Amino acid sequence: MTRRPVLPPLVRVLLAACLLLPLAVGASGPAGAAGADPEAAARGAVRTLPPADLDWDYQLGGPAEPPARVGTVVRDRREAPAAGTYAICYVNGFQTQPDERRFWRARWDLVLKKAGSPVVDSAWGEWLLDIRTAAKRERLARIVAGWTAGCAADGYDAVELDNLDSFTRSRGLLSAADARAFARLLVSDAHAAGLAVAQKNWVELGARGPQLGFDFAIAEECGRWRECQGYVDTYGPRVLMVEYRDADFAWTCGRFGDHPVVRRDLALSAGGVRAWC
Repeated sequence: MTRRPVLPPLVRVLLAACLLLPLAVGASGPAGAAGADPEAAARGAVRTLPPADLDWDYQLGGPAEPPARVGTVVRDRREAPAAGTYAICYVNGFQTQPDERRFWRARWDLVLKKAGSPVVDSAWGEWLLDIRTAAKRERLARIVAGWTAGCAADGYDAVELDNLDSFTRSRGLLSAADARAFARLLVSDAHAAGLAVAQKNWVELGARGPQLGFDFAIAEECGRWRECQGYVDTYGPRVLMVEYRDADFAWTCGRFGDHPVVRRDLALSAGGVRAWC
């Protein structure tokens, strides 16, 4: 698919700093789509949250025109946000994108390795990032901050930081504490850019999610793994659920259909499966 060129991180940060000045006094996003975060407002940085009463679509495999019933759309950070929706920007915060290996080879010490070879998430062919030390977490956070600032400059309302649970695939090299420490940095930077932040998976994080600053959750296959209630206990109505199998979609709709739930194909392709409760 054709993607728009990505500006260097520093350029995007500077651009976002100029464009985001109005966010200190006003809320972003479609009018009436979601209420402002009162705690953020008290700190002078107004963020909006996704609408809990409208459907959503997950479009990481390519953009598609959302139907009228859809009020929230997630797209890759290299795509333009869906006009007229609450727009969430996908950022792979804890692993590398398969098409960005040249970028990470130039920063090879930031890739997690075992016996000299990168530790790979075999399901997606992605390298894990090395977040074991404070120094590396700071360097990585600066890179991700450039991406999230770019999302804000492009007009997104929120960011999804994927692979928060990478430590579970790290062959014991990363810890949950490493993931929490890095997540805190990424969330803080995204908030500074005026974006709300979604916790992606890792239901076991529980109340620590909001403590780290996460504003809402994107729950992938929570019906399949019977985890939806855990997210709801933490984030209430601000949980976006996606299922990839018919039986799981039916189960989730039957129990959590008052939340935004979408049935998608695993590739999240532009012309793929779409259904709502």
